[in-house]
Amino acid sequence: MFAVLADPQRRRILDVLRAGERPVNDLVDRLSVSQPTVSKHLRVLRDAGLVEVRREAQRRLYRLRPEPLAEVDAWLAPYRRMWEDGLDAVERRPDGTS
Repeated sequence: MFAVLADPQRRRILDVLRAGERPVNDLVDRLSVSQPTVSKHLRVLRDAGLVEVRREAQRRLYRLRPEPLAEVDAWLAPYRRMWEDGLDAVERRPDGTS
């Protein structure tokens, strides 16, 4: 999952799909990349379970599947707490040094 999310173009696609379902051509326009490039990234995202597609006449509409991202978030939760605890400790120091 992290290898899939590591690509900035794929993250941009997910960012656009957060607002709702989009056809490929809309993603191409919004991201200013070629249709084959968007399709390649959508295939990777679909294979990872992060997006799903439905057909509407001649169009393919893609939408975000939040469940896999929730799994990543749950895995990251203890690390986030560790980071926040570290920041809180720095803020509590009277001289502000770490």
